[in-house]
Amino acid sequence: MSDGTGRGFPAHDARSGSTVSEAAAGAILTIDLGAIRENYRRLKARLSGVRCAGVLKADGYGLGAAQVASALAKEGCDIFFVALLGEGIALRKAIGPGPDIFVLNGLPPGSEPEAAAAGLCPVINSTTQLKAWRETARGMGQSLPAAIQVDSGMARLGMAPAEVEAVAGETGAFDGVDIRFVMSHLARADEPQQAANERQRHEFERLRRMLPAAPVSLANSSGIFLGPAYHYDLARPGAALYGVNPTPAAPNPMLPVIRLQAKVAQTRQVGAGAGIGYGHTHQADGPLDLATISLGYGDGWHRRAASAAWFEGVRLPFVGRVSMDSIILDISGLPAGRLGEGDLVELIGPSQSVDDAAGHAGTIGYEILTSLGARFHRRYIGG
Repeated sequence: MSDGTGRGFPAHDARSGSTVSEAAAGAILTIDLGAIRENYRRLKARLSGVRCAGVLKADGYGLGAAQVASALAKEGCDIFFVALLGEGIALRKAIGPGPDIFVLNGLPPGSEPEAAAAGLCPVINSTTQLKAWRETARGMGQSLPAAIQVDSGMARLGMAPAEVEAVAGETGAFDGVDIRFVMSHLARADEPQQAANERQRHEFERLRRMLPAAPVSLANSSGIFLGPAYHYDLARPGAALYGVNPTPAAPNPMLPVIRLQAKVAQTRQVGAGAGIGYGHTHQADGPLDLATISLGYGDGWHRRAASAAWFEGVRLPFVGRVSMDSIILDISGLPAGRLGEGDLVELIGPSQSVDDAAGHAGTIGYEILTSLGARFHRRYIGG
């Protein structure tokens, strides 16, 4: 992915709706929409004609739901999933009528008319939600679209087996509900050898056959790589679109999507014995050249992440604790004076992937992406 110059590309802060100029920001987040489009094409190629949605929850995994939706629409994607009603309303305003937008967490009680007015499709996870949507449809005098989710073994969202059995025998349970999909979610798809995947698939088969005939959806990003038995009629990739490895035990089949670079705020030299950072958790054992960069846990870089930045291929280790707005780097491996105020060092990019950064923080790439802060200058390329 090209690092670019920032010229000619709008820098939109997708979280606050404000624009953060490159000059004003302490760090630059470059988001490659072309790479997202290519990742979508790679996933579709594995699906052999099965439809492929785009999951845009948490503001497109922190990268801008509206921008990502626009890019995916150019690849023919016309089905999107968000987590919350508010996300769905915002996305509908951004992309206009046409594409289907499903709300994965269902609708809070009393919000059904607002969802219907926005042309959103709830993912119905309980008999209570089903009744509320059915009554909304009756009150509007029209059929309303929805997906029905069943809990096949994750115990998170979806109708429990007893609920499925109850509605299966209830006359008129789905009156006025246009069932677009019956779906469930895999808990261990990133572990392809796990017997839990097949157990869930068989339970999903049992439950969905009790419900009215409709297209079926089960595979998330990693589920796509479990093979055709999991593909059904619609796949719902999320993290893989954004460059997170859906096959953790194998090389990443996806392109990287982001590059995160932080500005150097100050450089200095310290002598042996100098205490560095809060708590003096690092003591210099000899002369050190240091640089302080304008990025910290206030920008979503986890305080517990022991990691490094890179400059011209040279690894620059963190020294001391991550602060709210800054991190101290050991730049002794660079020629004297090579790095100065305003220069950019790389934290995520060719030298360190999202998954690498997650490993240093003891977390997953999903959390790294969705934690990236609102103070960055966001540069979109390849769209």
